[in-house]
Amino acid sequence: MNLPGLDLAHTGAAGCSARERLIVALDYPFAGMALDAVGRLGNLVQWFKIGLELYIAEGNSFVETLRERGYSVFLDLKLHDIPNTVGGAVRSAALSGAGMLTVHAAGGPAMLAAAQKAAAGVPFAPKLLAVTVLTSMDAAQLAATGVNASPGEQVLRLAGLAHEAGIRGFVASSQETARLRAAYPDSTLVIPGIRLSGANTGDQKRVATPASAIADGADYLVVGRPITQAADPAAAAQAVLDEMEAAKG
Repeated sequence: MNLPGLDLAHTGAAGCSARERLIVALDYPFAGMALDAVGRLGNLVQWFKIGLELYIAEGNSFVETLRERGYSVFLDLKLHDIPNTVGGAVRSAALSGAGMLTVHAAGGPAMLAAAQKAAAGVPFAPKLLAVTVLTSMDAAQLAATGVNASPGEQVLRLAGLAHEAGIRGFVASSQETARLRAAYPDSTLVIPGIRLSGANTGDQKRVATPASAIADGADYLVVGRPITQAADPAAAAQAVLDEMEAAKG
Protein backbone atom coordinates (compact mmCIF):
# COMPACT_ATOMS: atom_id res chain seq x y z
CA MET A 1 0.00 0.00 0.00
CA ASN A 2 1.42 3.39 -0.95
CA LEU A 3 0.60 6.12 1.54
CA PRO A 4 1.88 9.49 0.25
CA GLY A 5 3.45 11.58 2.97
CA LEU A 6 3.22 8.95 5.70
CA ASP A 7 6.98 8.78 6.25
CA LEU A 8 7.10 12.56 6.67
CA ALA A 9 4.43 12.39 9.36
CA HIS A 10 6.35 9.70 11.24
CA THR A 11 9.81 11.28 11.08
CA GLY A 12 9.08 14.97 11.35
CA ALA A 13 9.30 17.55 8.60
CA ALA A 14 11.93 20.10 9.61
CA GLY A 15 14.19 19.23 6.68
CA CYS A 16 11.41 19.14 4.09
CA SER A 17 10.25 21.77 1.64
CA ALA A 18 7.50 24.22 2.51
CA ARG A 19 5.18 22.40 0.08
CA GLU A 20 5.58 19.25 2.17
CA ARG A 21 4.88 21.14 5.41
CA LEU A 22 1.79 23.17 4.49
CA ILE A 23 -1.58 21.54 5.23
CA VAL A 24 -4.62 23.19 3.64
CA ALA A 25 -7.88 22.69 5.55
CA LEU A 26 -10.79 21.56 3.37
CA ASP A 27 -13.59 22.91 5.54
CA TYR A 28 -16.44 22.15 3.17
CA PRO A 29 -19.72 20.21 3.50
CA PHE A 30 -19.36 18.16 0.31
CA ALA A 31 -16.67 16.43 -1.72
CA GLY A 32 -17.38 18.41 -4.88
CA MET A 33 -16.66 21.74 -3.21
CA ALA A 34 -13.51 20.36 -1.60
CA LEU A 35 -12.22 18.94 -4.88
CA ASP A 36 -12.80 22.30 -6.56
CA ALA A 37 -10.57 23.88 -3.91
CA VAL A 38 -7.94 21.20 -4.42
CA GLY A 39 -8.00 21.82 -8.16
CA ARG A 40 -7.50 25.57 -7.74
CA LEU A 41 -4.28 24.93 -5.82
CA GLY A 42 -2.67 22.86 -8.55
CA ASN A 43 0.52 21.19 -7.36
CA LEU A 44 1.35 23.78 -4.68
CA VAL A 45 0.16 21.62 -1.79
CA GLN A 46 0.92 18.04 -0.72
CA TRP A 47 -1.22 17.80 2.43
CA PHE A 48 -4.93 18.43 2.93
CA LYS A 49 -6.90 18.38 6.18
CA ILE A 50 -10.29 16.68 6.37
CA GLY A 51 -12.25 17.72 9.45
CA LEU A 52 -15.51 16.58 10.99
CA GLU A 53 -17.85 18.40 8.61
CA LEU A 54 -16.43 16.85 5.45
CA TYR A 55 -15.66 13.48 7.01
CA ILE A 56 -19.20 13.01 8.30
CA ALA A 57 -20.54 13.81 4.85
CA GLU A 58 -18.11 11.71 2.80
CA GLY A 59 -16.31 9.26 5.11
CA ASN A 60 -13.19 7.27 4.29
CA SER A 61 -14.00 7.30 0.58
CA PHE A 62 -12.97 10.93 0.26
CA VAL A 63 -9.68 10.26 2.05
CA GLU A 64 -9.07 7.53 -0.52
CA THR A 65 -9.99 9.90 -3.37
CA LEU A 66 -7.32 12.37 -2.31
CA ARG A 67 -4.76 9.63 -1.82
CA GLU A 68 -5.46 8.24 -5.28
CA ARG A 69 -4.63 11.70 -6.65
CA GLY A 70 -1.27 11.61 -4.91
CA TYR A 71 -2.07 13.78 -1.88
CA SER A 72 -1.45 13.14 1.82
CA VAL A 73 -4.32 13.45 4.29
CA PHE A 74 -4.47 14.84 7.81
CA LEU A 75 -7.68 13.42 9.30
CA ASP A 76 -8.67 15.88 12.01
CA LEU A 77 -11.44 14.10 13.95
CA LYS A 78 -10.34 15.03 17.49
CA LEU A 79 -11.52 11.66 18.81
CA HIS A 80 -12.75 11.99 22.40
CA ASP A 81 -14.76 9.15 23.93
CA ILE A 82 -14.34 6.18 26.24
CA PRO A 83 -11.09 4.27 25.62
CA ASN A 84 -12.67 1.26 23.89
CA THR A 85 -14.60 3.45 21.47
CA VAL A 86 -11.59 5.59 20.60
CA GLY A 87 -9.44 2.52 20.05
CA GLY A 88 -12.00 1.15 17.62
CA ALA A 89 -12.29 4.49 15.85
CA VAL A 90 -8.53 4.65 15.38
CA ARG A 91 -8.55 1.20 13.78
CA SER A 92 -11.41 2.18 11.48
CA ALA A 93 -9.77 5.46 10.47
CA ALA A 94 -6.53 3.63 9.68
CA LEU A 95 -8.33 1.82 6.86
CA SER A 96 -8.56 5.13 4.98
CA GLY A 97 -4.79 5.45 4.62
CA ALA A 98 -4.70 8.90 6.23
CA GLY A 99 -1.19 10.00 7.19
CA MET A 100 -2.15 11.77 10.43
CA LEU A 101 -5.12 11.47 12.81
CA THR A 102 -6.08 13.56 15.83
CA VAL A 103 -7.32 12.47 19.24
CA HIS A 104 -8.21 14.92 21.99
CA ALA A 105 -5.73 14.87 24.87
CA ALA A 106 -8.50 15.96 27.26
CA GLY A 107 -9.84 12.40 26.97
CA GLY A 108 -7.30 11.41 29.60
CA PRO A 109 -4.50 8.87 30.04
CA ALA A 110 -6.56 5.70 29.53
CA MET A 111 -8.13 6.98 26.33
CA LEU A 112 -4.80 8.17 24.96
CA ALA A 113 -3.17 4.83 25.77
CA ALA A 114 -6.02 2.99 24.04
CA ALA A 115 -5.59 5.14 20.93
CA GLN A 116 -1.85 4.52 20.82
CA LYS A 117 -2.28 0.78 21.37
CA ALA A 118 -4.82 0.61 18.54
CA ALA A 119 -2.51 2.50 16.17
CA ALA A 120 0.40 0.25 17.07
CA GLY A 121 -1.67 -2.81 16.27
CA VAL A 122 -2.60 -2.04 12.66
CA PRO A 123 -0.43 -1.80 9.53
CA PHE A 124 0.05 1.61 7.92
CA ALA A 125 -1.47 3.34 10.93
CA PRO A 126 -1.70 7.14 10.80
CA LYS A 127 0.58 9.26 12.94
CA LEU A 128 -1.43 10.08 16.07
CA LEU A 129 -1.57 13.72 17.10
CA ALA A 130 -2.89 14.80 20.48
CA VAL A 131 -4.96 17.98 20.31
CA THR A 132 -4.16 20.04 23.39
CA VAL A 133 -6.07 23.34 23.64
CA LEU A 134 -8.06 24.56 20.65
CA THR A 135 -6.78 27.76 19.07
CA SER A 136 -10.28 29.19 19.41
CA MET A 137 -9.94 29.09 23.21
CA ASP A 138 -8.30 31.70 25.41
CA ALA A 139 -7.98 31.89 29.20
CA ALA A 140 -11.58 33.03 29.62
CA GLN A 141 -12.90 30.13 27.54
CA LEU A 142 -10.81 27.67 29.53
CA ALA A 143 -11.99 29.14 32.84
CA ALA A 144 -15.60 28.71 31.72
CA THR A 145 -14.95 24.96 31.49
CA GLY A 146 -13.45 24.81 34.97
CA VAL A 147 -9.79 24.96 33.91
CA ASN A 148 -8.02 27.74 35.79
CA ALA A 149 -4.63 27.19 34.17
CA SER A 150 -3.48 29.45 31.36
CA PRO A 151 -3.71 28.05 27.81
CA GLY A 152 0.05 27.55 27.79
CA GLU A 153 0.04 25.65 31.08
CA GLN A 154 -2.85 23.47 29.97
CA VAL A 155 -1.19 22.70 26.63
CA LEU A 156 1.94 21.43 28.38
CA ARG A 157 -0.06 19.43 30.90
CA LEU A 158 -2.08 17.67 28.20
CA ALA A 159 0.97 17.13 25.99
CA GLY A 160 2.64 15.44 28.95
CA LEU A 161 -0.28 13.02 29.32
CA ALA A 162 -0.13 12.18 25.63
CA HIS A 163 3.64 11.74 25.65
CA GLU A 164 3.41 9.36 28.62
CA ALA A 165 0.88 7.31 26.60
CA GLY A 166 3.39 6.99 23.75
CA ILE A 167 1.96 9.64 21.44
CA ARG A 168 4.66 11.69 19.74
CA GLY A 169 2.65 14.33 17.92
CA PHE A 170 0.81 17.39 19.20
CA VAL A 171 -1.55 20.07 17.91
CA ALA A 172 -1.28 23.43 19.66
CA SER A 173 -1.13 27.11 18.88
CA SER A 174 2.08 28.82 17.85
CA GLN A 175 2.23 30.45 21.28
CA GLU A 176 3.13 27.06 22.76
CA THR A 177 5.30 25.75 19.93
CA ALA A 178 8.68 26.77 21.29
CA ARG A 179 7.98 25.29 24.73
CA LEU A 180 6.67 22.05 23.23
CA ARG A 181 9.70 21.79 20.96
CA ALA A 182 12.03 22.25 23.94
CA ALA A 183 10.15 19.78 26.13
CA TYR A 184 9.58 17.12 23.45
CA PRO A 185 12.27 17.47 20.78
CA ASP A 186 11.28 14.15 19.18
CA SER A 187 7.67 15.22 18.63
CA THR A 188 5.80 16.21 15.48
CA LEU A 189 4.21 19.64 15.96
CA VAL A 190 1.21 20.57 13.82
CA ILE A 191 0.20 24.21 14.26
CA PRO A 192 -3.20 25.65 13.20
CA GLY A 193 -4.40 29.23 13.57
CA ILE A 194 -1.98 30.53 10.94
CA ARG A 195 -2.65 33.93 9.43
CA LEU A 196 -0.57 36.18 7.21
CA SER A 197 0.32 39.49 8.81
CA GLY A 198 -2.68 41.84 8.85
CA ALA A 199 -5.22 39.15 7.95
CA ASN A 200 -8.59 38.74 9.67
CA THR A 201 -8.26 36.25 12.56
CA GLY A 202 -11.93 35.15 12.40
CA ASP A 203 -12.88 32.93 15.37
CA GLN A 204 -9.26 32.13 16.24
CA LYS A 205 -7.93 33.52 19.53
CA ARG A 206 -4.28 32.41 19.45
CA VAL A 207 -2.82 32.96 16.00
CA ALA A 208 0.59 33.40 14.41
CA THR A 209 2.22 34.15 11.08
CA PRO A 210 3.80 31.34 9.04
CA ALA A 211 7.27 32.75 9.69
CA SER A 212 6.93 32.91 13.46
CA ALA A 213 5.44 29.40 13.68
CA ILE A 214 8.29 27.91 11.63
CA ALA A 215 10.88 29.84 13.61
CA ASP A 216 9.43 28.48 16.86
CA GLY A 217 9.82 24.88 15.69
CA ALA A 218 6.60 23.88 13.93
CA ASP A 219 6.78 20.87 11.62
CA TYR A 220 3.49 21.48 9.78
CA LEU A 221 1.24 24.53 9.46
CA VAL A 222 -2.53 24.22 8.97
CA VAL A 223 -4.11 27.02 6.95
CA GLY A 224 -7.73 27.10 5.88
CA ARG A 225 -9.80 30.19 5.12
CA PRO A 226 -6.86 32.53 4.38
CA ILE A 227 -6.18 30.26 1.38
CA THR A 228 -9.50 28.63 0.47
CA GLN A 229 -11.55 31.84 0.75
CA ALA A 230 -9.00 34.07 -0.97
CA ALA A 231 -9.85 35.63 -4.33
CA ASP A 232 -6.87 33.73 -5.73
CA PRO A 233 -6.27 30.64 -3.55
CA ALA A 234 -3.11 29.66 -5.45
CA ALA A 235 -1.57 33.08 -4.91
CA ALA A 236 -2.52 33.00 -1.23
CA ALA A 237 -0.96 29.55 -0.84
CA GLN A 238 2.19 30.72 -2.58
CA ALA A 239 2.44 33.67 -0.20
CA VAL A 240 2.30 31.30 2.76
CA LEU A 241 4.88 28.99 1.17
CA ASP A 242 7.22 31.88 0.44
CA GLU A 243 7.06 33.06 4.05
CA MET A 244 7.68 29.52 5.30
CA GLU A 245 10.73 29.10 3.05
CA ALA A 246 12.12 32.48 4.11
CA ALA A 247 11.75 31.51 7.79
CA LYS A 248 13.78 28.36 7.20
CA GLY A 249 16.64 30.34 5.70
